[in-house]
Amino acid sequence: MEQAWLFALIGGLLIGLSSLFMLALLGRIAGISGILAGCLKPEADGLWRYLFVAGLICGPLVYRGLTGSDAPLPSEAGWLITVVAGLLVGFGTRLGGGCTSGHGVCGIGRLSVRSMAATATFMALGFITVYIARHLLGGV
Repeated sequence: MEQAWLFALIGGLLIGLSSLFMLALLGRIAGISGILAGCLKPEADGLWRYLFVAGLICGPLVYRGLTGSDAPLPSEAGWLITVVAGLLVGFGTRLGGGCTSGHGVCGIGRLSVRSMAATATFMALGFITVYIARHLLGGV
């Protein structure tokens, strides 16, 4: 795992480049919630959405192939908590007009004030949630 930082750096560069190319070549924001929502519509506007989602799914498989190990999981939560958390994230992306990738990576890169405010809100609420979970609820 000494090389995990290298994979994180390469992954970050690839995310930045892919969002730049999507904006420059397709005129689209690389926000995951919007891309996935477009895949669920019958009139999806191209194969690129499905390829993007396939790349997200294949990423951990490529990591495993290169390193021989699974990516470390950020949580030991069970399936129920994971599903509930996923539904809450989905609700939040609709409420916030986009997801952390759309606002944080692409929006801030475009100097969008709306995205800066959304990202600051995401981060602040994330900090508060971690504090409550670890310090007030005893390390849930």
